[in-house]
Amino acid sequence: MSRPVIGVLALQGDVREHVAALQASGADAIAVRRPGELEEIDGIVLPGGESTTMSKLLGVFDLFDPLRAKLLDGLPAYGSCAGMIMLSSRILDTRPDARHLDVLDITVRRNAFGRQVESFEADIDFAGITDAPGAAKMRGVFIRAPWVEEAGPGVTVLARVPDGPAAGRIVAVEQGSVIATSFHPEVTGDRRVHEYFVAKVRR
Repeated sequence: MSRPVIGVLALQGDVREHVAALQASGADAIAVRRPGELEEIDGIVLPGGESTTMSKLLGVFDLFDPLRAKLLDGLPAYGSCAGMIMLSSRILDTRPDARHLDVLDITVRRNAFGRQVESFEADIDFAGITDAPGAAKMRGVFIRAPWVEEAGPGVTVLARVPDGPAAGRIVAVEQGSVIATSFHPEVTGDRRVHEYFVAKVRR
């Protein structure tokens, strides 16, 4: 699989940035808005945005059940920020009618770092990427981001907040064919998370 076809869920959020990052990382990227388009892809990205809105739109577009079925069948997925929330099994501080895809054994807290004005950036270590010889730390951009309160035994922690009031909080995880980050690598120009995911899809 030289250039896998990776979909970006295009109902809401920073879709264009993920499409550009995937294409720069060796994949062919397409926007996914209809159930039939799930049959054309080898992996999918759930972008940042607003998780409760995203869950509602998945229902409006008849995508929720087909997408969850594909994920449970092993479709590789990467979720950033709201995408992490959507992929999780348990969500704190969400609306009672919000649905989630329940494919990552994690508990997440929405808007854990605070409001938009409390968005921040940090240099983080990311297992499997920044631990390569000579590799630089990764710049994490956190915008109304969640964090992982609890990760199940099958989940690998890839990154934590290095310092400050939230030091030690989990902000990137991996379980099977699914990865998720609290932060937005698609906005920094650092393609390493997308390259990591594209390599996972190829495998």
